[in-house]
Amino acid sequence: MSISLKRLNESDIEDLVNLSKSIGWDYDCDEVQTVLDSGRIYGHVNEEGKLLSSAAIITYGQSLASIGMVIVNPDYRGLGLGKGVTEACIHSISGEKLIMLISTPEGEPVYRKLGFQSVSFVHKCLCNNYISQQHSPLHNQYDVHVYQDKDFLEVNELDRGAVGAARSQFLKIRINQSKKSLVVKNLVGEVVGFGLGIQTPENLILGPIIASNDQIAMILINELSKNHFGKLRIDIPEGKESFLQILEEKGFKKVAQPPIMMLNSPDLSVRNNSLYGIAAQIFG
Repeated sequence: MSISLKRLNESDIEDLVNLSKSIGWDYDCDEVQTVLDSGRIYGHVNEEGKLLSSAAIITYGQSLASIGMVIVNPDYRGLGLGKGVTEACIHSISGEKLIMLISTPEGEPVYRKLGFQSVSFVHKCLCNNYISQQHSPLHNQYDVHVYQDKDFLEVNELDRGAVGAARSQFLKIRINQSKKSLVVKNLVGEVVGFGLGIQTPENLILGPIIASNDQIAMILINELSKNHFGKLRIDIPEGKESFLQILEEKGFKKVAQPPIMMLNSPDLSVRNNSLYGIAAQIFG
């Protein structure tokens, strides 16, 4: 059996969607397009052109990259394809960038062999019936607005502080993809919170959620969830236990706690504790 590795492009989007379905993931064409526009995707194909594996890498500025969408068709496991396609991502970037990923249980042993080590985790939370928050006196201190292009400089700076890296290209693409994009401003018009709602076939993903405190984060969650009929998902970084408790009272349930793993660093990049929900596991 002849198997080759190649960089994927827009002509492979449908195959990537089908590959994700083969393991029960819910990537759609819009999500794969965002990954392609933000970074690179590699995959193995057989002699018939069938896509057998995938992995993507997205670089943020000069210092950080994130790997995700590591998928191997279940019929072709045990051939080292996951390791090979992840190595292709690592070797595609120059220098000693910090590389992060959020691991599945199946992938963790492979990543450890490649030199990754666990440094933190996220709480994967799902909600079938969100209990909407009633109007809060806190709204007297803040205003919620639909995101506008004029907000980008402030939003980008909030995002940089929250994730510890510059990812303006990805952020612009993600905003364009979003179903809802909201900012919270204080009484003098400064942006103090930012959140996106991304619709996938299975869930409305709430993220990134960036805020200066729990209350602002909950304003964003409430407004993004308003009038949405369907499942919600948010992936919450370690250290947000009080926020997690509030979400559980609103109907969210923690269903997994996948590890964040790093290569070339024993720690995450320096962050300012304002990240309440990640963009998605592939984007870190």
